[in-house]
Amino acid sequence: MNITWYGYSCFKFEIGARSGAKVSVVTDPFVKEGRNGLPRTLTADIVTVSHNHERHNNVKEVGGDPFVIDGPGEYEVKDVMVTGVRASHNDKESKVNDPNTLFYMVAEDLHIAHLGGLNHKLDESQMADLHDIDLLFVPIGGHDGLDAKQAVEAVRQFEPRVIVPMHYQSGRWGSDLDGLQPFLKAMGVAEPEVVNKLKITPRDLPQEDSKIIVIEPQ
Repeated sequence: MNITWYGYSCFKFEIGARSGAKVSVVTDPFVKEGRNGLPRTLTADIVTVSHNHERHNNVKEVGGDPFVIDGPGEYEVKDVMVTGVRASHNDKESKVNDPNTLFYMVAEDLHIAHLGGLNHKLDESQMADLHDIDLLFVPIGGHDGLDAKQAVEAVRQFEPRVIVPMHYQSGRWGSDLDGLQPFLKAMGVAEPEVVNKLKITPRDLPQEDSKIIVIEPQ
């Protein structure tokens, strides 16, 4: 599986399906901010939208006529299993609760959880649908998502093999968000593994302690 990060909570997963074909999944595409936007050539077979916000719901910018998943339920699209789990996205300033969907994906024998715009601790019923996580994509930048301390609590809930931070200030993106360092400090990690793009198989997963992998934004 090949994984590319475009900023915020937007990733592209390139997956080898059982049929031998390649399937692409894009998560939380965002609206262009100034000169910073998604690649014009970005296409997908599946797009997931965690909640209705311009940093997460810009489906129209993704080509390829993708199948859009924007709520809870169980889906199988081209050999990729996706489960949407309902959570909430509480706007801390307006105190408005908006739906937020967590996505659990199984592909290439990897179990993946993408937490979207989560900013609260999950309860037992939600955790029941998110199990045996190999890769956890967790927001860490605060503002309207989990901050560093809350993200560490989420990591402890899931006990994933690999932790991929997202939705934080990095490069040209997220000037209103916290950076990476508060999360690394809270996790007690001085030098995480940093990759341009993540290529991973079940054989690459750590066998004992979990590890943080930082993907550079494209």
